[in-house]
Amino acid sequence: MQELLERKKGLHRKILIVDDEFIEREMLGEMLKDLYEISYAENGALALDIIKSEKQRLSLIILDLHMPELDGYGLLKYIRSDNNLRRIPVIVLTSEKDAEVKSLQLGAADFITKPYDLPDVIRARVKHSIELAENSIIIHETERDELTGLFNKEFFFEYGKLLDNQNEILMDALVLDVNRFHIVNELYGKAYGDLVLKKIGSFIHNIVNTKEGGLACRSESNCFCIYLPHSDDLKIKLQSYISQVNEVIIDHKISIRIGIYLDDGNSLNMEEKFDRAKLACQKLRSTYSTAFDFYDEKLHSKELRLERLVNDFNKAIKEKQFKVFYQPKYNILKEKAHLTSCEALVRWFHPEFGLVSPFEFISLFEENGLIQDLDRYVWAEAASKVKEWKDKYSITIPVSVNVSRIDIFNPNLENILDELLNKNSIQSKDLLLEITESAYTDNSKQIIETINALRNKGFMIEMDDFGNGYSSLNMLTTLPIDALKLDMKFIKNICIDKKSCRLVEIMIEISKMLEVPVIAEGVETKEQLELLKEMGCDIVQGYYFSKPIPDYEFEELIKKEIRG
Repeated sequence: MQELLERKKGLHRKILIVDDEFIEREMLGEMLKDLYEISYAENGALALDIIKSEKQRLSLIILDLHMPELDGYGLLKYIRSDNNLRRIPVIVLTSEKDAEVKSLQLGAADFITKPYDLPDVIRARVKHSIELAENSIIIHETERDELTGLFNKEFFFEYGKLLDNQNEILMDALVLDVNRFHIVNELYGKAYGDLVLKKIGSFIHNIVNTKEGGLACRSESNCFCIYLPHSDDLKIKLQSYISQVNEVIIDHKISIRIGIYLDDGNSLNMEEKFDRAKLACQKLRSTYSTAFDFYDEKLHSKELRLERLVNDFNKAIKEKQFKVFYQPKYNILKEKAHLTSCEALVRWFHPEFGLVSPFEFISLFEENGLIQDLDRYVWAEAASKVKEWKDKYSITIPVSVNVSRIDIFNPNLENILDELLNKNSIQSKDLLLEITESAYTDNSKQIIETINALRNKGFMIEMDDFGNGYSSLNMLTTLPIDALKLDMKFIKNICIDKKSCRLVEIMIEISKMLEVPVIAEGVETKEQLELLKEMGCDIVQGYYFSKPIPDYEFEELIKKEIRG
């Protein structure tokens, strides 16, 4: 490739003239030697030796068809059958019309008739053949992924769309992805990761090179697209494909997932098919029981709904479709539980879809970054309520608000929170900040620095979802936290399962060791409450006391607390 580029920059290209007639060779050489470096051979056998030794430098072969030892036809066939030589263009010398057709069928780039045309015509034919061959090499080099030899993404889609326009056959789209490939690179090194990708690329080559045909590309670092003629038994073939990949990789720690869109003739274009196949592939991210899934209309409807939710977000914020509900937290250390704080939980009352579950839109907004705007909306509503209740009832009820990973990395986080405090004339201890345990592992150094800065301003930090398995005990001793909040799944079975009960006991013991209060959420029964109280739990929230309720209903709980 480098030699080719150098020649294109202006260095003399090399041409081999093969003819058993001395005068014919010399005449052609004289016409071309001012533009090219010329070599000569008087028969096919000698020419072949030169071609093999000079294959990297030769830009063109001019070949007479009728010669002793090895004629032009035989040499042309040999060149075209050898992968290392076939890139070299060949112009044949002939005076026979039939020979012109035959030589072109054998792979000749062009022909020059005897007796020779004007030198300018010959030079034009030579220049044209060399440039076509060089451009073809460059295109071939740039259309392929260097690591796997598959098409690159851009060429794949251009070529696929061209084939779709020329043919009316149904084509299925497959997206193949390597699970958690970044972990493979981190654990075993990039060289091992590249080897895995090469092996998968080789396997995919075998699929598309069958008699059914097809196209394939490496679309992203560890993602491949495969475009195959529609097959009714693709599901059966997939089982075989996955087995073959596993044999190729020979590593049980590495697995793949495949999303498939089956063409049903509905006139989707190629990119739309792969969008749907990719969606089916993404659906498998958290599923390890199966390695492939098919796109269906249910998935399509879900995709459209999620897209609507994203598009409607700004309008929902503006129109206050998001409502903040409050779930009370009760201190249970004394004989009688008393209201100590509450958690702000957002609900979306969509004008068309009705009540949209937070489980649906929170993760969606975390993925696309809209969660920052939603969090700021909830913080503002919560801070406003703290002030309103303080003014109304002369009592301060701190409110816990969620702080997402994205919020923590926002360099303006402190300023945003300061503005809320100043605007509502409340203190930092009135706004409790809930940060999930998993957030501490993303970039622990930066997160800890941010949280320490917030604590220095007086904010209280609650670690949410504690016990989900992200933190080591050693890590816990260095984390800046003011309360541990047990995930509700640990509370669910404490009265009926000894292991669950003991696990909660251990987590409460850890909180005591860290000298921070423990909060249990999801408390639904008196038995759970009494058991938690016996274990030394400090604060509980859950349906036993109240579900999340609107602000006006929460005010009734405040009044009840004041009355005692």
